[in-house]
Amino acid sequence: MNYQPIYNIAEICHTLGVTDAVLSPGSRNAPLIVSFNRHSKINTYVINDERSAAFIALGMSQKSKQPVVLIATSGSAAYNYAPAIAEAFFQQIPLIILTADRPAEWIDQRDGQTIYQENIFGNHVKKSFQCPVDIDNDDAAWHFERIFSDAINLADDGAKGPVHINIPFREPFYPEKEAKADCKSAKTIRKSYTSKQLSGADWAHLVDEWNMYGKRLIVIGQQYLSTELLLVLGELKAKKHIPVIGGILSNMHAIPEIIKSHDIFIDVLDEKRLKELQPELLITFGKSVLSKGLKKYLRTHKPKAHWHIQQDGSIADTFQSLTRTIPVTPISFFNSIKDIVKKSHFDYSQKWLSYQNTSREFIQDFHVNEVFNEFTTINTILSNLPMSCDVHLANSMTVRYANIIGLSHSYRQIELFCNRGTSGIDGSTSTALGSALKAKKTTLLITGDMAFFYDRNAFWHHHIPNNLRIIVLNNHGGGIFDLIEGPSKLPEKEEFFIAKQDLKAKNLAEEFGLTYYHCASIDGLSNGLNKFWVQDGHPKILEIESYIDVNTQVFKKFKKQAKQLWNQPTLGKV
Repeated sequence: MNYQPIYNIAEICHTLGVTDAVLSPGSRNAPLIVSFNRHSKINTYVINDERSAAFIALGMSQKSKQPVVLIATSGSAAYNYAPAIAEAFFQQIPLIILTADRPAEWIDQRDGQTIYQENIFGNHVKKSFQCPVDIDNDDAAWHFERIFSDAINLADDGAKGPVHINIPFREPFYPEKEAKADCKSAKTIRKSYTSKQLSGADWAHLVDEWNMYGKRLIVIGQQYLSTELLLVLGELKAKKHIPVIGGILSNMHAIPEIIKSHDIFIDVLDEKRLKELQPELLITFGKSVLSKGLKKYLRTHKPKAHWHIQQDGSIADTFQSLTRTIPVTPISFFNSIKDIVKKSHFDYSQKWLSYQNTSREFIQDFHVNEVFNEFTTINTILSNLPMSCDVHLANSMTVRYANIIGLSHSYRQIELFCNRGTSGIDGSTSTALGSALKAKKTTLLITGDMAFFYDRNAFWHHHIPNNLRIIVLNNHGGGIFDLIEGPSKLPEKEEFFIAKQDLKAKNLAEEFGLTYYHCASIDGLSNGLNKFWVQDGHPKILEIESYIDVNTQVFKKFKKQAKQLWNQPTLGKV
């Protein structure tokens, strides 16, 4: 077997910006393991569970903004990557997935660890590449190496995302013990990147259309924290009186008077008030919008025009009102128009701001004397974060609670993450752990018990970072199903939806060497947080136990009081 092209893979990856590779043990992938492990400038992480490994790689890439390599052996091992790859695809996170395989003649011949691996991830990768099995002649080796340049360039280009390279190996595939995995003249193809630009005529037409409408609204989906974007959007908002809606995952909480409490009022306002808030021009950017209420509102109270700003990739018509796509970056767009477009109607902006301010007062008053429960607990946690940290939110009720509560504008250096590409609970812990490996500050995961225990293999390795902090909200079941109207009324609710469990995080913390804290009261939480944030060279878990029925009662009470608040006829008047 000609090992040289295989040894060159790691060098090609490094030359094109890869610094990290996540490997899972196997046999058929031995040549790849040797190639990456013996490369002096690539960090390798051995993660036994492939599903966890893929989410850890996702978290690393998410934080570093660089492609990360994943390496699996043949057979079902590769299939375990699928949930994280789907998440990476919809979040546009670049992963380079390398799967070892049997030669084609042994597929479907009852050979061990052999499945159909070509195009195994379907439409959830940007492209799937199939390597030649015989690379002994020069042309085959040239083709083999070219594939890796093509794949890495594609993963990191435009709308980023995962790519898959399937690599069949013939036996024997174990190199000699003393063999040197040196790179020799690895062929690398670089791609130059250019930003899309609009012509002067295009900008003039946009300004003319903008000025046709008086009620303009900006809605931001999930995106990374950008200080530059914060500044320009904050300036536009202030100068042009434009209401800006940004949920917690928009990472726009530092903008003064941003509308972030829309979930408190958008579901319960009467039709007259909803029509007053209806935009004429809707401008959106970012990925998915978390708020179901906001999506429902904008689908039923459609704007006359809807612009979506997105430089690359397919465009989603989330609100069923899209009229124009603008293929530039949001920073470029807002910088170009902030000084030349007309102001929005002042009273329109003030209406949104009035509802926002009333909502903030309501939510803070609600939690003051409330009994111990998850909702109030998250309010306390989000009000007592370190000034600089990364916060990961697991799916289900955790991210929904946090989105309603929001984050103070004083937390300018805090960035929030959540796996909202597919919105699954699988892999939340692994993603946060992977992100912590690349972060130079505290990385906090707030998670429910179902998501946490589902992903317990996130700790089954030797790379647990000391800056990792995990808060587990343990109500011993899937509490969201006690709040959703459908399953909450079914006799199967307890066993088949809530799926009660009796596990505690203490045993897991002891098993994997994490410092453990526990609380079941507000006072216990305050005391626990003081110790929890201290950086003493140990990863930590804080487990907060509560009762599903109490959590349900409190949240339903919150919704009921919010509805009563907005039924008062004097509220919302400017």
